[in-house]
Amino acid sequence: QVHLVESGGGLVQAGGSLRLACVASGETFRRYAVGWFRQAPGKEREFVTGISASGVTTRYADSVKGRFTISRDSAKNTAYLQMNSLKPEDTAVYYCAQPLTPLIRDTEDTYRYWGQGTQVTVSS
Repeated sequence: QVHLVESGGGLVQAGGSLRLACVASGETFRRYAVGWFRQAPGKEREFVTGISASGVTTRYADSVKGRFTISRDSAKNTAYLQMNSLKPEDTAVYYCAQPLTPLIRDTEDTYRYWGQGTQVTVSS
C-alpha cells in the first residue's frame, strides 16, 4: 500500500508562485510514474502534469505548459510541482497520484494511489 501526502498549497496573488510537494510512503514510489491532477469547484478533476518513474519524461496539460514544472526525487520518495505565473483559473484542489506503471498516464482511472489533496487559491 502506498500513501501519498500533498503539501504546499495556499493563497497567492495572480502572478505568484507556489511549490507543492507529494511525499510517498513505502518502497514502491520509485517504480511508478507520478501525476498531478486538479479539481476546481463544479468541474471534473483534470490531468495537470505527469513524470515517468525514471524522471526522464514529463507531460503537461496545455493550460500549464511553460508555467508549471514537475520533478521527483526518488531518494526522498517525493514529487514536486513548481507553479509559476499563477492565474485565478489555476484555483483548485491539487492531487498527486501514482499509477501501477512507470509510464505517464493522463486519465485518472489509470491511477491506483491518491493523496488527499491540497487547496491552491489564486486571487486576482
